[in-house]
Amino acid sequence: MDNNLYNLMLQLTQEQKSIWRVKRYYISDAGNCEECKRFWTDFLEQKENNVAQMKELIKKHIG
Repeated sequence: MDNNLYNLMLQLTQEQKSIWRVKRYYISDAGNCEECKRFWTDFLEQKENNVAQMKELIKKHIG
């Protein structure tokens, strides 16, 4: 495995952990703050888009 593929796979793992935390804790921890909830929801959407892109790149590099 080349370093680039390793980096993509490592970052994918980190992003998925981050998504889990945002879904599990951060949005609900925002409580009644709609601005914070919107921030975490938008943040989550960006992370999910990044993960989808990384998965496609990994597929290309694997074969």
